[in-house]
Amino acid sequence: MDTLTSFPIPVALNSRAETTFRFLAESTSVNFGGKVHGGALMKWIDETAYACAAMLWSGRYVVTVSVGNIRFRRPILVGNLVELRSRVVATGRTSMHIHISVHAGNLKVGELQQTTDCLMVLVAVDETGQPTPVPPFVPETEEEKHLAPSTRWTSRTRSMRLWS
Repeated sequence: MDTLTSFPIPVALNSRAETTFRFLAESTSVNFGGKVHGGALMKWIDETAYACAAMLWSGRYVVTVSVGNIRFRRPILVGNLVELRSRVVATGRTSMHIHISVHAGNLKVGELQQTTDCLMVLVAVDETGQPTPVPPFVPETEEEKHLAPSTRWTSRTRSMRLWS
């Protein structure tokens, strides 16, 4: 099997394009104000994106290349149910653009509100650490088609030299 062109993934790829993590925010993840520390949240985002890109989409080890447009909309409190939804929204030859949305809320109320979202780019690598091809993603739903254009802006921005 040629590892550069064969993918250890079933044919129905889009059904494997997203994953959701759910858990309770614990006191070990909060700052002195009783809110989840931004760094802890960024770690959860990275872990969720990794699971989506490596385990579900590419079947390969992946590395994070960029995290863009992260927006903290509201705090997450100790005891909140936290839900991170990670999904492939576009692919390049070796890269996967993953959109992550974070929702959280009080279990007693039963409603989760969006707290954070961002776009990450991860690249699949082979055993020697070299980029390796990933299966292409083709947007099918209206929501997938809506998210795909944002990846083009991120790609252009990443390729620009913003310093001298």
